[in-house]
Amino acid sequence: MSAAYFISDAHLGVSPAGSVPQREDHLIAFLKELEGKASHLFIVGDLFEFWYEYNFYAPSKYFRLLRALADLKDKGCEVKLVRGNHDFAIGCFFKRELGIETCSHFIAELHGRRVYVCHGDGLARGDSSYRFFRKVLDLKLNRFLFKWIHPDIGMRIAFSVGSNSRDFNKKRIVPEEEYLENVRKIMRKHGCDTFVHGHNHTGGLWKVPEGVVINCGQWLFEENFSFISEKNCYFYPSHSAEPSSAS
Repeated sequence: MSAAYFISDAHLGVSPAGSVPQREDHLIAFLKELEGKASHLFIVGDLFEFWYEYNFYAPSKYFRLLRALADLKDKGCEVKLVRGNHDFAIGCFFKRELGIETCSHFIAELHGRRVYVCHGDGLARGDSSYRFFRKVLDLKLNRFLFKWIHPDIGMRIAFSVGSNSRDFNKKRIVPEEEYLENVRKIMRKHGCDTFVHGHNHTGGLWKVPEGVVINCGQWLFEENFSFISEKNCYFYPSHSAEPSSAS
């Protein structure tokens, strides 16, 4: 039976110290393996380190990945892309050119489970300054002004900001309870028994009174990239064509 799959946080476009080289190749191989066996693929934010849509420009270095996503969609798999804190500027390109829906969050009904899906940024109580900064970046005026910067220069600026943000967050430890407190409120508000997110790169599963909270992990620093299916948490080994279940 076809199943739904979730992945998060590939941050394609950069290779910080310790990251897995050629991880885009691994991700493309994974997408090809899903053909014929996945009914849905949900990409839960930060697929790209940065994405911005100009009127006559799309980042050329992602061409092979975009083609793989289009092929998967054409083979009958529904693909949905959640905007993360790094690729929040994703616009209409994916829907218009690839038939892939984009959103900030959504609720899915999957085999009797009601699943709330979002990237997960801003969930902690101490993220108030980040939430304000995100709103500033999202202002129409700021988006308009950024569009006038040459794409190559704009990408370099964005990669620099993203690197500084990553270095800052390495030093910041957010207690698990802070995430779960807000997550449980969202689950109760929307009547969901499952909450799927990414963002902090800590893959895992937590049982709460409302149901279960799942973090998709990441495709950036580890040799075994994590993904979620409807039944379990898995690792996708770069040296094998067969997914293996996490212990």
